[in-house]
Amino acid sequence: MPNEAKRFFKLFAKNIKESTGPGYYQANGIYVTCVHCQYDKFEHGYAQLNTAFLSFLNLDFANRSANTLTCHRCGYIHWFNKDIKRMR
Repeated sequence: MPNEAKRFFKLFAKNIKESTGPGYYQANGIYVTCVHCQYDKFEHGYAQLNTAFLSFLNLDFANRSANTLTCHRCGYIHWFNKDIKRMR
């Protein structure tokens, strides 16, 4: 029984790491590859698209945000104004 539990937790930790770490993505049905180094694994993030008017009114939270994918190999940041989909 202890070996089975150990194996279960090891597999569980591996799956969590893979689901939260770098992955493969699609944007508008097209697989994303880095425009700089042609690598295909990215880390997902968000960036706020601030406007001068809403910043002046101290309403930055009301601005839109963009999806960002950072290349896991070279660090180049790709910006997307539409939704992206994680594949694996």
